[in-house]
Amino acid sequence: MQAVKRGFAQIINGPKQFVIPVFQRDYAWGPDQCDRMWEDVLKASADADAQHFLGSFVYVQDSVGAGFASWLVIDGQQRLTTLTLLMIALRDHLEETAWTGNVPSVAQIDDFFLKNSFETEGRRYRVALRRRDDTTLRALVDGGDPAEVQDSSEAILTAYGRFRQHLRGAGVDPAAIYQGVYRLVVVDVTLERPVDNPQEIFESLNSTGVDLAPSDLIRNYLLMGLNSEEQTQLYEQYWSKLEDAFRDAGGGFEEFLRDYIAMTQRSTTQTRADRVYGEFKRFWPSTRFDEASLLLADILKMGRYYARFLRPSLAPDPDLVQALEFARYGGLGTVHAALVSRLYDFRDRGQLCDRDFAEAMTLLKSYLLRRSVLGWNTRNYWNVFQRVSHSLEEDAVFETFKVALVRESSGNRFPSDEEFSQGIQERDLYSINVHRHVLHTLENHGQDEHSPVGNYSVEHVMPQALDGKGKWQAMLGDDWEEVHRTWLHRLGNLTLVGYGHNPALSNLPFLEKREHPLGFKYTAVRLNYYIREQDKWTEKQMRERGAHLAHRAVEIWPYPDANVLLVQDKNVADLKALSAARDITSVDMSANTRALMESFRDHLYGLGEVIPVVENRSLCFYDGSGDFFAEIIPMAGYARLLVPGPFEELEDTDGIAADANGWMRIPHAVHTDCGAVVDVSSSDGVEKASRLLDGVYARFQRGG
Repeated sequence: MQAVKRGFAQIINGPKQFVIPVFQRDYAWGPDQCDRMWEDVLKASADADAQHFLGSFVYVQDSVGAGFASWLVIDGQQRLTTLTLLMIALRDHLEETAWTGNVPSVAQIDDFFLKNSFETEGRRYRVALRRRDDTTLRALVDGGDPAEVQDSSEAILTAYGRFRQHLRGAGVDPAAIYQGVYRLVVVDVTLERPVDNPQEIFESLNSTGVDLAPSDLIRNYLLMGLNSEEQTQLYEQYWSKLEDAFRDAGGGFEEFLRDYIAMTQRSTTQTRADRVYGEFKRFWPSTRFDEASLLLADILKMGRYYARFLRPSLAPDPDLVQALEFARYGGLGTVHAALVSRLYDFRDRGQLCDRDFAEAMTLLKSYLLRRSVLGWNTRNYWNVFQRVSHSLEEDAVFETFKVALVRESSGNRFPSDEEFSQGIQERDLYSINVHRHVLHTLENHGQDEHSPVGNYSVEHVMPQALDGKGKWQAMLGDDWEEVHRTWLHRLGNLTLVGYGHNPALSNLPFLEKREHPLGFKYTAVRLNYYIREQDKWTEKQMRERGAHLAHRAVEIWPYPDANVLLVQDKNVADLKALSAARDITSVDMSANTRALMESFRDHLYGLGEVIPVVENRSLCFYDGSGDFFAEIIPMAGYARLLVPGPFEELEDTDGIAADANGWMRIPHAVHTDCGAVVDVSSSDGVEKASRLLDGVYARFQRGG
């Protein structure tokens, strides 16, 4: 690295070209920054003895020819471009005003700052920018009409226009402006390949990414170590198309890069936004052209899938748009985007048919919506969908997808049909942010002609404020307050009406709401068909309608029909892996308690195929099918045995068990749904408890 203090005019002059690499951002300075540059030039012009420092200017050699050098700009792009625009504006001002002074002249500005007069085509221009920035700059350098530049850069034209405006100001001396530019000084830093690492220097100059998004840093990291031709090829072939895809999708690029790293590394830990770039460098240490080409090809492929999920209309195959829309919309977020991308990839590789892809989209939506309706935890969704993604097997994508979904346990599990049906009927649906989506879908799902639900609003059949004449109270009965409080916001009482109908119907008595010209009897809304056939609206009608709609909801948002044996095999494999990873010797306990625990373990080994797993401090036992049947907790001087199932069905011939339902809480228990508790402090107690365990194990082997 060579760093010297040098005047800007010395750097820019000569047979050379400064190229803004494709990995750099577009020109981004606005009027405020241009005005500050103008002020710096004015100050420099007013003080002949002072040098005005503009910061560093860092570049690395790209190519050298006979009498001509090309340099890639690492730092200083915005200042270089701005000063170039100032000089174009000054040149054009001289022409417009027919300037008669000796210095500067139009030819001097062209030769010293703007053009390589003896070069041809692209090498004619002293500064080469990116894409439309470059097209616009070239037109200005060539003296063309900015208005005629197609797809011009607004930022470039704005800066040029700003300087033209300043130059027309009263008392502005073109010679002074020219001298001011000559007095601007920078730290001229020339890098040498391969001794200097441009990327490391770039990162240090940009304070490890201040004002740069992870996508900017990753793009620079992948391309900066290559020569200009290679950079351009990879940028145009892959990265620019990736940027276009997410621009069309309305954003999501940063989230995709985070998720792509996780998918590739099979990680289930979400990386913080400010650590994505560092994680990418650990994930991808190579910067070779051929390896970068393969990586970018895969990133582009997966990025397009991701973008199509974010905006399904981007999908080129119309048959997939409906499936993607079902999975995407409804106010449930985009946390499943990475998993959808993986499934989309399997579909395009012929390992997932369109029908199964569509059903997978339905099941993802079902998982999210069921849990939303029930008010279950949403914090771990990213981890859940990464686990499911990593579980997919190429020779059985759809089956392993369904198995992975139903194997999510505890707080992340897939709600059953019974839980969902009961929850959607009994919960306060109106307060849940997906209530409109639920009603809209119930209205249109499976219909050839869709109702214009976007023009509908949600209506309470039994109104939120009952009429003052008491007709609703009389209809609801003596316990009308309880009925109103319980059923007001439930599914059975919610429907859709046209916008503007709510005020007309308001809190009218039911029959008046039904017979009103805008009421239920004359509606085209399918959700109102049951309502318009009723002569009254009481708890009975709300219960019946809620049950009917819940039945439809279970069909629209179904539970996976996963292969039970495959689920069992996966569960058993996981349990065996956990069993091998840790045994009871890793848990601290007294000598007496350890002896009791080991006696239980030895006895259970004799029953048949059992899988012992240390969970927290407990030793839990599962049978060969993966079903839990015993937990032993080491206590202070004794062991506590827990067994599942109803206490009444326990074969306790020795009368040693206590009903777990009588306990508010069992300390240290892993399995909280056990029906019986046995405390054991002696070998005699182990013998009696073992007889009880024999019966429990036998019941499990019978399928009970």
